[in-house]
Amino acid sequence: MTGPLRATRRALLLAAALASIPALASGARADGDPYDTLRRRWLGIALGAGYDPGVEPYASRLAQLGSRASEFAATMAPATGSLWPGRPFDPPSGITFGYGRLWTMAQAYVQPATGATGDPALLAAVLRGLDHLSATAYNPSTSRYGNWWEWQIGSPRLLLDITAALYDRLGADRVGAACAAVDHFIPDALVTDYSGTSTGANRVDLCRSVALRGILGRDAGRISLARDALTPVFPYVTRGDGLYADGSFVQHIRVAYSGTYGQVLLDGLGRLFALLAGSPWEVTDPARQHILDAVEHGFAPLIHDGLVMDCVNGRAISRGYLRGDDLHLMRGDHFHGRALIAAIALLAGGAGEERRQRWYAMVKGWIQRDTVTPMLTTGQFEVADLARLHAIADSSVPPAPEPLGHRLFPAMDRAVHRAPRFTAGLSMASDRIAHYECGNGENPRGWHTGSGMLYWWPEGAGGRSDQYTDWFWPTVDWYRLPGTTVSTRRLPDRAGGEWGEPKPDVRWVGGVTDGRYAAVGQHLQGLGSTLRARKSWFFLDDAVVCLGAGISCADGVPVETVVDNRNLGESGTQTFVRGRDWAHLAEHGGWILPCGGELHTLREDRTGAWSDINTGGTAERRTRRWQTLWLDHGTDPAGAGYVYVLLPGASAAETAARATGRPRLLILANDTAAQAVAVPRLGLTGANFWRAGTVGDLAVSAGASMLVVRRGRSATLRVSEPPRTGEPLEIVWDRPVRAVTRTGDGVEILSASRCLRLRVTPGMACASHECEVALR
Repeated sequence: MTGPLRATRRALLLAAALASIPALASGARADGDPYDTLRRRWLGIALGAGYDPGVEPYASRLAQLGSRASEFAATMAPATGSLWPGRPFDPPSGITFGYGRLWTMAQAYVQPATGATGDPALLAAVLRGLDHLSATAYNPSTSRYGNWWEWQIGSPRLLLDITAALYDRLGADRVGAACAAVDHFIPDALVTDYSGTSTGANRVDLCRSVALRGILGRDAGRISLARDALTPVFPYVTRGDGLYADGSFVQHIRVAYSGTYGQVLLDGLGRLFALLAGSPWEVTDPARQHILDAVEHGFAPLIHDGLVMDCVNGRAISRGYLRGDDLHLMRGDHFHGRALIAAIALLAGGAGEERRQRWYAMVKGWIQRDTVTPMLTTGQFEVADLARLHAIADSSVPPAPEPLGHRLFPAMDRAVHRAPRFTAGLSMASDRIAHYECGNGENPRGWHTGSGMLYWWPEGAGGRSDQYTDWFWPTVDWYRLPGTTVSTRRLPDRAGGEWGEPKPDVRWVGGVTDGRYAAVGQHLQGLGSTLRARKSWFFLDDAVVCLGAGISCADGVPVETVVDNRNLGESGTQTFVRGRDWAHLAEHGGWILPCGGELHTLREDRTGAWSDINTGGTAERRTRRWQTLWLDHGTDPAGAGYVYVLLPGASAAETAARATGRPRLLILANDTAAQAVAVPRLGLTGANFWRAGTVGDLAVSAGASMLVVRRGRSATLRVSEPPRTGEPLEIVWDRPVRAVTRTGDGVEILSASRCLRLRVTPGMACASHECEVALR
């Protein structure tokens, strides 16, 4: 093929692939049988379109698919209570496992260039497996046992995909049996009552199965039921499961879950929007706009260089390598991030053209920056997602860089900070959001992940984006998670209960931001402990200032604040140096103690297995080297405190200079009444008031978080009310003011002359309220 012809062919394939990301705005109706049209459309979404099966990465991916399918067919051995040896139907995950392998076999049969395409023996094996599962395990005469998810989401989703792919080969009886089984396990009541397990991402999964069952069973009422049952998913919520106006996403009532369950939400809606577009069942609810808005407002800020931060992955942080995973994939933060990015690529089809181009730019940027496992070659994706991602990567859309700035997610007690030299994520807990989640044998030791754990990644070639990917969770000391203040009292696995049950009885958690800087605070109550503390973080362009006060405990054991705990890899040799009141770790950054204190350090090798923290994990044991820094507050401290500054990406010389040079930072307060700092060179003052009080020239009538930034002869004050009482609070800034130039919602000016007096009516969402003034 000549160069021009090859280029033309490539352009045609690229155009076809981009077209396979459904541009829903066209709303074109297909002629003919609407049910068959929708079934074929579903297969286009699930199996892919617009790619050349003879070129990479598709050729090898399809060949691998065929190889796995042949292996599964050869080892399938239908028997009482199982379909494959060693994978019984009790627990019911064995049923889902069986359907999963049959789906692989069905794909190999219908996809091109698998080496098993159209193979009669493979088809016969799939039919034999389907018949065995239908007769012995998944049918209307079976009562559920074990995990509900396997019966109502995992198994029906796979069964219906198989049925759609092999529809013309199954015959009416098998199609009818599949529909009857789904009707039994997903009754109408499950999607008409928005409660229990039928909320948020779970509701979307259920609607996906109901819609496809309606298509395959030629039942318009079931398709309408699925569409209408999506309606409660779209509005913003103010408590419990769902999407919040501030971009937070919560599942299981009190768990921050933008990563894994958020991915399920976006992926499922992307598929359903694309499937039903232009049909009599198109999703037209205006509130679906909230989902589209949330991509940039809520989900994208949590993605960093292809990963999604583990602070929003819940119990999934413990998955890593799972036993029985036919693909042997590392299911860490990059895995979850790539899945979320693929969901955004799919959902882009339902966005307007301008928004779609912005999303493509974000996706292209993430593809280029994810070097841990390149996204376009990872074994994680089947060809459909690969085709969508390759189409975006090969398009003319310029890649978007990581945006700078700070995002607070008050409804799920999380914060994300992006500065020129680093990215950070903060995880907290309150009476709204759990300390951690465990369940189904997963994440039994996540006790302190909500105790102020600070994740961070330095930018540049020296910054490792696999810090929390590379066997972090099986080998970390769970009592020394970075940023946390903890009692060293030993806790049992699953302490506090499962499914997000353990939560502290505290309200003051949150902060305020201007989009660049932030003041964030946490009233800490230890899990299974008498520990109490006030913790604050002040996020700047090149540093995070960390304050602790009122650290008190009567557990009879030492209490520690973990300044940091860095994963150095299998045999890291990064140089660690210490000076007076400072320390530095090569390729990571530095830490300074501006008020002094004894910094304890340890370099150790730690060994663990994923099975230690997940009953489904592999038993393989690996060792990682750790550099730990902590402050020891002693046994049963009363009113202890700390001050340290994190300098991500700083050199040793810069760290030493910051520690010994002229102070850039002023600590205005650090006690149980308030924690506050000033950075004169930035004109910035940040303060967390735990109760009514005065710090410097700021005074408040009740608990509040404040940020004041001065620029020349003007200043902006921002305030939020993390206690969420909703009661008005008054603020005094003891500075002469020439004029008030702008006020935000909920702000009333009481006086503005020799000093500024405001009354703020905050509402219940810890929202930021602002006032701009001209100074005398």
